Amino acid sequence: MNILAILIGGMALLLQGCPYALSSDVSRTADHSVTFEQFQADPPSVKGKTVIFGGEIAQIRTVKNGTLIEIIQKELDYWGKPRRTDRTGGRFIVRQSRTLDVLVFAPGREITVAGEVAGTEEKFQAESVVLYPLVNAREIKLWPRGKPGWDKPQFLDPLHDRNAPQDKFGY
Repeated sequence: MNILAILIGGMALLLQGCPYALSSDVSRTADHSVTFEQFQADPPSVKGKTVIFGGEIAQIRTVKNGTLIEIIQKELDYWGKPRRTDRTGGRFIVRQSRTLDVLVFAPGREITVAGEVAGTEEKFQAESVVLYPLVNAREIKLWPRGKPGWDKPQFLDPLHDRNAPQDKFGY
């Protein structure tokens, strides 16, 4: 019986040891009642509220007053990391007041953002203007790149030497 209690206590400590993606101060001040659907449908109605959203970076561009990051929204898990799914609520734009490295914050990277809803941002696409919801970033968590999984097998030839010169056939 004592072993079972020790195992349960150890598991509780391990789960508490995994921190949330963003700082506790930002997480406490965020309005968790605002859903992405509300944010997407009517950004002015939630303007000024602090929200936490995340997803995958679609595009990043440097502007004169900082950086704009276009994000494909994904649902966040318990720790605030975007889930790896094809389901999305749409896109939104994050404005960061400082300049970010476009090679580090590259398209395809997973990101979690906390910030204040600032309204909308216009984006020109194929002869039309699209309004995207805009968040002024307070805190950003860029997740490490994923390692290749079993769904993308990597075939390695133990006799292949990557440093060997290649002839015209590529061998």
